Amino acid sequence: MRTSRLQLLAAAGVAVASLALTACQDGTGTRDEGASASQPVASAPSGTSSQAPKESASGSGGNDSTANGSTGNGSTGNGSGGDASGSGESGGGKGSSAGKGSASGGSDDAPARFNPCNGTNTSVTAQPVSRPVNHMLITVKNTGSKYCDLTYYPVLRFDEMQWVPQPVEDSQPQAVVTLAPGESGYAGVMLSAADGSGAGGTTGKKLAVGFQDRTPNSDGGPAAIPSLPAAGVYYDSSLTVTYWQYSKDDALAY
Repeated sequence: MRTSRLQLLAAAGVAVASLALTACQDGTGTRDEGASASQPVASAPSGTSSQAPKESASGSGGNDSTANGSTGNGSTGNGSGGDASGSGESGGGKGSSAGKGSASGGSDDAPARFNPCNGTNTSVTAQPVSRPVNHMLITVKNTGSKYCDLTYYPVLRFDEMQWVPQPVEDSQPQAVVTLAPGESGYAGVMLSAADGSGAGGTTGKKLAVGFQDRTPNSDGGPAAIPSLPAAGVYYDSSLTVTYWQYSKDDALAY
């Protein structure tokens, strides 16, 4: 009996082993699926982690403070800081440069405001010319560092003359003559009538050239005292002067 029992137990053990082997082979048994299935899951965090910054930058992660903050669209990314050595600073430089271009009216050399030429910011000469006859040319050169404006016509006074020579109205230009530093403006003076019709002829030894401000007959500042020839300059009641001109030819055309 005992032998038969042992034989039965042995046979049962063989049957169990056989069943276990069969289950392992067809995949329907009690194999530890957790251990083998965990291998792909264990490797996933590594792969997913390497893709996370890109996903955050362009996908749903774009709302993260890191994406939109100092390293995303904020001050260090696309904000005012930009690239500390690249477009951020160069953009500011261009902005500053553009500001300067618009402040001088499209040009840094344009005059900013009205500034009369006078005896303090110019050098003035008065030179008789041979043609036309009985004429003198007044030249005013801007010796200052800023633009200056020659308005209307020079106010001339020989010695102690008590009257003011009148301008030739036909010589009035369309705009004020504005001189850049180093540039010159001109006015022509008819000293006496060529046919001798003028009255009260006399010789002037000293000449004062006065300047006008914005309005006619206003004081534009200190007068200039140009040198005259040693023999003086003869003039009579025909004495007239042109408006300020940009060229000598225009000044002597009247």
